[in-house]
Parts: sequence; structure tokens; C-alpha cells
Amino acid sequence: VQLQASGGGLVQAGGSLRLSCTASGRTFSSNAMGWFRQAPGKEREFVAAIGWSGGHTYYADSVKGRFTISRDNAKNTVYLQMNRLKPEDTAVYYCAARTSQNIVTTMGAFSSWGQGTLVTVSS
Repeated sequence: VQLQASGGGLVQAGGSLRLSCTASGRTFSSNAMGWFRQAPGKEREFVAAIGWSGGHTYYADSVKGRFTISRDNAKNTVYLQMNRLKPEDTAVYYCAARTSQNIVTTMGAFSSWGQGTLVTVSS
């Protein structure tokens, strides 16, 4: 599956952004999806994941209560709604897809990756 992420940009602390990731190729609805991020000088880290039906989600502690992952299988798209953004949320955000339906948080379990979209949060 090929993934195209969009929606990044510059926002002030406390603001919101919604990232989108559109998939093409083989069946999207059977894949668990995830969002990861990589800040300058840091390793890529898990942000959120969602199961194939959208009924199960999981979040990193650092974004829990502020970010919401969702998906629209009819549109082959997964979203990341980011509220109450903080400067430490500044990173390149990547969407990723698994070949399995189940949620995991490990990067190596995701086989397809989008190109990344930059989110910059100013203080």
C-alpha cells in the first residue's frame, strides 16, 4: 500500500492541526494504521495507532487526551486530530500501515510508510 500524508504546517502553541494520510494500492480496510513522529535530533517515536475497523485505538502517553486518531475506510484515509499543541510536538509526522488488522506500537511491525509531513509548533 502507498501512503500520502498531508496537513502539516506552522501553528502556535495551544492550536490545532489535522493530519491526513490517504492510502492507495491493496485493501486499506484490513490494515491497522499508525502515526509516528521524529523530532530534530531524536529517534522516531510512536504517536497513535488504530485497528482495522476504527474501534480500537492506542496513544502514546505524551499525546493522550490531546490527539485523536480516526479512519474513514470508504475514503482510504486515516486522520490525526491534534489539539492543544505544544512546542515539543514539533516533528515530522509519518503515517504507516501494517499488513495485520491488530494494533501495535513497534515501528518494525509496520511495512508501509508515507513520506512525512512537518508540524511546527511555535511558543
